[in-house]
Amino acid sequence: MKELTKAEEEVMQLLWQLKQANVATLLEEIPEPKPAYNTISTIVRILESKGFVGYEKKGRGHIYFPLIEKERYSKFSLTKVMNNYFDGSVKNMLSFFVQKNDMSIQELEEILTEINKKKTS
Repeated sequence: MKELTKAEEEVMQLLWQLKQANVATLLEEIPEPKPAYNTISTIVRILESKGFVGYEKKGRGHIYFPLIEKERYSKFSLTKVMNNYFDGSVKNMLSFFVQKNDMSIQELEEILTEINKKKTS
C-alpha cells in the first residue's frame, strides 16, 4: 500500500466520512483557507491512480468513493509508525502514549479489557 501525503489523507478522511462525493462537495467540507477546485480535483485523481479512490460517472462529472477502508489504512499507518519509531514493539508504543498523554486509569482499564477480549477470541 502506498503512503498518502497530508493533503491526500485530508481528502481521504472526508471521503471516508461522506462515503461518496464530487469535488465540489469535498471542497465545501474543507476548512478555510480552502484550496482551489483544481487542487482538490488533482488530489482526487492522484488518489485514484494510487488505488484509493474509485468513481462513477454522473452527468458531466464524477462521484468519488473510497476503495480502501479507513481501518485498513489506519493499520498500515500505525504499523509504519510502530516500526519506524518504536522498534516494531507494540509495548514500546503503548508505553510512550501512556507516559506522554497522561492516560487515566479508566482509559488503561479499557485497553486491558480490549487485550483480554483478544486473548479469549
